[in-house]
Amino acid sequence: MSTAKSTIKKVTTQKLLELKEAGEKISMLTAYDYSMAKIIDEAGIDMILVGDSASNVMAGHETTLPITLDQMIYHAQSVVRAVNRAFVVVDLPFGSYQGDSKKALRSAIRIMKESGAHGVKLEGGAEVKESIKRILSAGVPVMGHLGLTPQSIYKFGTYTVRAKEEEEANRLLHDAQLLEEIGCFGIVLEKIPAKLTKKVVDRVKVPIIGIGAGEHADGQVLVLHDLLGITKEFNPRFLRRYMDLFDGIKGAVERYITDVKSGDFPNEFEQY
Repeated sequence: MSTAKSTIKKVTTQKLLELKEAGEKISMLTAYDYSMAKIIDEAGIDMILVGDSASNVMAGHETTLPITLDQMIYHAQSVVRAVNRAFVVVDLPFGSYQGDSKKALRSAIRIMKESGAHGVKLEGGAEVKESIKRILSAGVPVMGHLGLTPQSIYKFGTYTVRAKEEEEANRLLHDAQLLEEIGCFGIVLEKIPAKLTKKVVDRVKVPIIGIGAGEHADGQVLVLHDLLGITKEFNPRFLRRYMDLFDGIKGAVERYITDVKSGDFPNEFEQY
């Protein structure tokens, strides 16, 4: 049993800050449905991200862009119903906050009111400052996201490591400090050099959660389906698979099909 699980009954933004200050790493995973959320919450996960990655792993889209606000709320509702301990953050989907701070506020309020989530996450730095400030003005906790921002994939043109060059690295550092100054409770850093993550962690006081950002982050996040080996085609360097459920589930289904076809299932003890 983890120390965090045994001492924290309910994870809050304040508890996350205390974990960082105590030097205890923060654990975070995605979830999109009731059953998986219940399992990882009972396991003692600190944070659950209802990610727009649902667009990929749940709906089969190539990018995160197609998922809608209504769909994100549906997934968030399912997750929140299962959770007793973890802090639940929901991604604001593409098109729900960029370039219009009033729309951003309306989107965030819908997520909070209709799902019962504990906060929202959005991608970007200075370019989304007004949206973040307006959401925060309504008392909604906001988590930032810098580095590789998947909603901007067509702008980047690739999922390669970001901020390797000095100019982009300096801009990321500035954006991280800006997000802290305007009130974000934490920041996700995705796919950036580990040395740059260390600089961010040293310069800001809020928790920094990494994905492909190295060992210096205050915590780590992975997509649950990747960790469990449900997805097989995604194999970045930063991913550690803890199970191989794709082959395990496939094998179980194959055995079930065989038993049904042969008449072995159900047997005399499996009927009334």
